[in-house]
Amino acid sequence: MPPKVMTIAGSDSGGAAGLQADLKTFTALGVYGMSAITAVTAQNSVSVSGVTWMTPQFLTNQLDAVLSDYGADGIKTGFLGQVDLIKAVSESLQKYQPSVVVIDPVLVNHKQVAMFPDEVRQAYLTDLCPYASLVTPNLTEAALMVDAPQIETRDQCEVVAKDLFESGKTAVLIKGLPEGDMLVDLLFDGQTMTAFSQPKLDTEHTHGSGDTLSAAITAFLAMGESLQTAVSKAHQFTHQAIDDAKTWQMGAGHGPLSHFHGFNNQVEHD
Repeated sequence: MPPKVMTIAGSDSGGAAGLQADLKTFTALGVYGMSAITAVTAQNSVSVSGVTWMTPQFLTNQLDAVLSDYGADGIKTGFLGQVDLIKAVSESLQKYQPSVVVIDPVLVNHKQVAMFPDEVRQAYLTDLCPYASLVTPNLTEAALMVDAPQIETRDQCEVVAKDLFESGKTAVLIKGLPEGDMLVDLLFDGQTMTAFSQPKLDTEHTHGSGDTLSAAITAFLAMGESLQTAVSKAHQFTHQAIDDAKTWQMGAGHGPLSHFHGFNNQVEHD
C-alpha cells in the first residue's frame, strides 16, 4: 500500500500549479494523493482572472472527511491566503497530528509582489509553522516572513534562514538563490546549513515549480526519507521536470512542468 499524502491548496484551472501540480507529483512518485481545496481559480498561463474561496467550515469539512478515514502519512499546504483558512488548517493539524507537514507559504505572485495583508504572514508564523516539519519559501517570501530586506547574497540568505527558524521553530528551505550560472536552495534544520544546487535552465516555463518541489519533499518524507535526502531527491525531480518541459509552448505565457518525465522517458525507450 503506498503512503497517503494530502495537499491543502488552491485549484489551478490551467493545471500547471496548485493542487493539480501536487497531485501529479504525488502520482509520479508513487504515493497516494488526496486533497482539500482552499480556493478555485480561473487562470491560464498568462493571468488569474478570478478566485472563489472556500469557507473555513467547508475546508474543515474536507479535512475531517479525509483525515478521519484515510489518515495521512504527509500533508503539504499551498495557497491558503486568508487568516481564517490558515486557522482552520492549524486546528486540523493539531487535531490529527500528522508526522510530516510541509508548509509552502504562498505569499507573493509570480512577479514577487505580496498578495495578502500582513495578518496572513503573521498567521503562518503563529498558527502553522509551529506544527510543520519544514517551511519552503522562495527568496521574497522568506524575507517577507521575517521582515528582512530582499535577499541577494548567500550570507543574507543564511541569516534569514536562521531568523525564520527561530520565528517558526521549524526547518527552513529557502528556494532560488542565483549564484552565477547556478540556482541554489538553502536548507537550515536548526544546526546544519546545506546547499542544493542545479544549473540554471534557459526557460521561462516554470509555473508550478515551487508547488512541485514542496509536494515532492512531502512525498519523500512520507516514504520515510530523512529531511536532507527528501530535499535532495525532490530537488532533482523538480529540475528534471523543468528541463523536460523547457521547449513546450502550452499557452501564450508561463508554461508548466513535465511531472511524468520518468514515465515519458520509459515509453520512449520501450
